[in-house]
Amino acid sequence: MAAFRTLDQLQPQGKRVLVRVDLNVPMENGRVTDATRIDRILPTIRELADKGGKVVLLAHFGRPKNGPDEANSLKPIAKVLGDHLKRPVAFASDCIGEAAEKAVAAMKDGDVLLLENTRFHKGEEKNDPAIVAGLAKLGDAYVNDAFSAAHRAHASTEGLAHKLPAYAGRTMQAELEALDKALGSPKKPVVAIVGGAKVSTKLDLLGNLVSKVDALVIGGGMANTFLHAQGVNVGKSLCEKDLADTAREILAKADKARCAIILPVDATIAYRFEANAPHQTYGLDAIPEDAMILDVGPRSVERINAAIAEAATLVWNGPLGAFELTPFDKGTVAVARDAAKRAKAGKLIAVAGGGDTVAALAHAGVAHDFTYVSTAGGAFLEWMEGKPLPGVEALKA
Repeated sequence: MAAFRTLDQLQPQGKRVLVRVDLNVPMENGRVTDATRIDRILPTIRELADKGGKVVLLAHFGRPKNGPDEANSLKPIAKVLGDHLKRPVAFASDCIGEAAEKAVAAMKDGDVLLLENTRFHKGEEKNDPAIVAGLAKLGDAYVNDAFSAAHRAHASTEGLAHKLPAYAGRTMQAELEALDKALGSPKKPVVAIVGGAKVSTKLDLLGNLVSKVDALVIGGGMANTFLHAQGVNVGKSLCEKDLADTAREILAKADKARCAIILPVDATIAYRFEANAPHQTYGLDAIPEDAMILDVGPRSVERINAAIAEAATLVWNGPLGAFELTPFDKGTVAVARDAAKRAKAGKLIAVAGGGDTVAALAHAGVAHDFTYVSTAGGAFLEWMEGKPLPGVEALKA
């Protein structure tokens, strides 16, 4: 992994430290319903404040379209953040200009200030030099602790890193180190699990992985496209039949790279896409014409677990079935628990990421037992695709 500067190289005492964080948390009726992203940034904020830094937080929230609007304000999150941090968090009504400059000027060493949503300025997403300059005026150093936004070359994620001395926060550092263990310089053999609904959304991912891992498990609706490409009848299952040639190309590329492709060998089917619908398990040679494959079957689970048992590293993105609906969560839960057990015993480095994957692991009750679980969606996927992430590239020493 290329070297990047961390908080170990930053002396924050008396400095105004601009910290890009991820506060894009789910809210209902003004209440945060999942504080995972808030909890992950606490170590960086505490360390900088405890060492006498003036901690100025930058974040976006939602997708505001026409400037400031109350629904996308970060103001309610300042109090929630303060409660979790167990210290006051001040709030400024803008992230640049007079309001922000006054709020920063009033700070004492160890204070924490949250600036208003960076996306209230259209220039944020355009990496506008004027926005970058306005933000840079507020700080003496820049820390990026938002891996989840690192795939975007925005003013607060990439532009600032070229204007001020730039460092990775503790969450960013942990993420980059975990990802390096997973695919950068992993212990072999490496197994990847890729699931989800559609092959079309993960073509770059599959193309990159077959040249990097020893075995690739393909599950979820996307497995149906591969099965169809091999002549298997998948009934009324979700299937991108127009991508059959593409699937065959990926299989050929994997064969050339000596990457084993592991597809389902049996399936749990139903005739309605709903929880607790009548269901049965069939071998792939007997899928009824009017049935839908909604999960991998028990023999498939055994095969996947056997591959993981031989692996030193596991990378996971996407569920194996329609895990949101019981009982079609069984395959994902069984594999997740088996992998977590091995990771907890120190026999496996298990790294997972992506919104559905995080939800599936939480549903299985094993999210805390994996070596690392990334809450980043798009950034995690682009990293798995082998693409450089602007926010990370800008931190390299």
